[in-house]
Amino acid sequence: MATRDKPLDVICLGRIAVDLYGQQIGSRLEDMGTFAKYVGGSSGNVAYGTAIQGLKSGMLARVGDEHMGRFLREELQRAGVDTRCLITDKARLTGLVILGIKDQETFPLIFYRDNCADMALTPDDIQEDYIASARALAITGTHLSHPRTRAAVLQALDYAHRHGLRTALDIDYRPVLWGLTSLGDGETRFIESSRVTRELQEVLHHFNLIVGTEEEFHIAGGSTDTLTALKNVRLATQATLVCKRGAQGCSVFEEAIPHSWDNVKLHSGVRVEVLNVLGAGDAFMSGLLRGYLNNESWEQACRYANACGALVVSRHGCAPAMPTKTELDDYLSRDNEVNRPDRDVRLNHLHRVTSRKQRWPELCVFAFDHRKQLVEMAQDTGASEARLPELKNLLLQAARQAAQKAGLHDNSGILADGTYGQSALNAITGQGWWIGRPIEQPGSRPLRLEHGNIGSQLIDWPLEHVVKCLVFYHPFDQIGLRQQQDELLLDIYRSCCKSGHELLLEIILPENQPDKSEHFYLETLQHLYQLGIQPDWWKLPPLSASSWQQISALIEKQDPWCRGILILGLDSHESKLKAGFEAAAGAKWVKGFAVGRTIFGQPSRLWLQGEINDAELINQVQQNYLRLIGYWRQYRPAQ
Repeated sequence: MATRDKPLDVICLGRIAVDLYGQQIGSRLEDMGTFAKYVGGSSGNVAYGTAIQGLKSGMLARVGDEHMGRFLREELQRAGVDTRCLITDKARLTGLVILGIKDQETFPLIFYRDNCADMALTPDDIQEDYIASARALAITGTHLSHPRTRAAVLQALDYAHRHGLRTALDIDYRPVLWGLTSLGDGETRFIESSRVTRELQEVLHHFNLIVGTEEEFHIAGGSTDTLTALKNVRLATQATLVCKRGAQGCSVFEEAIPHSWDNVKLHSGVRVEVLNVLGAGDAFMSGLLRGYLNNESWEQACRYANACGALVVSRHGCAPAMPTKTELDDYLSRDNEVNRPDRDVRLNHLHRVTSRKQRWPELCVFAFDHRKQLVEMAQDTGASEARLPELKNLLLQAARQAAQKAGLHDNSGILADGTYGQSALNAITGQGWWIGRPIEQPGSRPLRLEHGNIGSQLIDWPLEHVVKCLVFYHPFDQIGLRQQQDELLLDIYRSCCKSGHELLLEIILPENQPDKSEHFYLETLQHLYQLGIQPDWWKLPPLSASSWQQISALIEKQDPWCRGILILGLDSHESKLKAGFEAAAGAKWVKGFAVGRTIFGQPSRLWLQGEINDAELINQVQQNYLRLIGYWRQYRPAQ
């Protein structure tokens, strides 16, 4: 039996593609207007799903040497999947799948897989030492449909048996991929074929675990009566058979197949409102493998599997809809209380925050998202407002040079706007930086958005951009003002949850309030949490050590998955910020700073006046930024 001390728990071999999901639910594919891009393909989904369930998974397949292939590789890596043997095919493109959700019974689907990269896998691609590094090998049935990939599967199985791996097969029957229906008919799930039955039965003896729907066992067993089909499969293999029975749940067969369903134990499923059945089987397999490879009971393994499948059918997409280990464990700890997991606020929040793609343990952010202040500066100096985009590009250059000198690596960031800083945003996007963008109308109180409805704005934003919203807020505000701001903040938060963007809320006590005691920041955060707003980030001014302690305790209680707090500058002198960093030294939730005018204010004024040139501006801004990084690290050693 495979040992538990190997580098990998499971290697997934087989189909991997990019899913392009139509976003207009209820629409025909012919009428679809926009598509969301996800990891797809049975094996790709299982590699992703097992990784976020806590298993050490690897992906063995091919992807194209292009943008979609790189997307799959990067998404799997972010989930923790080992991609050493995800081969880049220089001659073929990555497979694509176009899908839609018409209604609860209709899911139009087109496979674009003619000579695609993952179907070019050959026996020479299978490395014995890689197979030997895992405890289990999981195969997708699609790769048994072509002589070349079938030979690769058999080679991998030979190595697996040689090194004592457990072997699992997801039958994954798609008639179109076996050439049994028209190319555009990817939706059909079952067509009888004696050829497919024969070719499947020839390899069933290689597996310890075989998983499929009733229809998939029909093709494997050559009968449309499920128990008869299972009996025929049993003649070919002694594997444990797990039959998925839709909303009812699943059944496990370890020995002889009974003559009646009355003698078959049903591991009950979870009742949910079905949005999308696509991907549910891959989620089921991911949960099942978690229990199977951790040597848990079949009762527990099926509990994981059924819950994973149920959560996915209630969501859009396949891989990104799969629950993380934290999310699944939370759900199973209270599944009797959750009648509609798709509507459970806590579960949906956990799905959002535990599936984030990048960690930010520390952030030193240069904020130059200012609009109103820079317009006023240009007016004061007699400079044209048209020079502000050029200024912001120079500020980005300074930020890059300072980050390199300070060795910030993966903890550098900027705040920049789309009004004057769009060119800078375009230049830095995709470079691994933390990027925030403002949405508020500068100086507005009550809060107003600069470019209208939040949903219409976010549809054009890169997903890596963080929504930054500054609100002037005080617990003593008039009720009407508070309600107006609360409603807009709730709309912003819900929009970010829907779009997938992170949210940074910046809170500043308004100037016209005579009492600006810092304890009001704690009260404001308490109020916003009570409303149900759980932003990824908070941005607050320098506070006392005791205030940080109280706010940290609040975050720990209300949202332990919060990204943290960034300290804002408010055009403060460097000495005040340095003291603020010192006061926050013991506050673990304070993850860094996001400071602007203290860094760029005076050099930018001189540049607009023509008193310094581009190089001098960059140098002065760079030095100011580096000093703040130095002050931060004086109290928080570089991470």
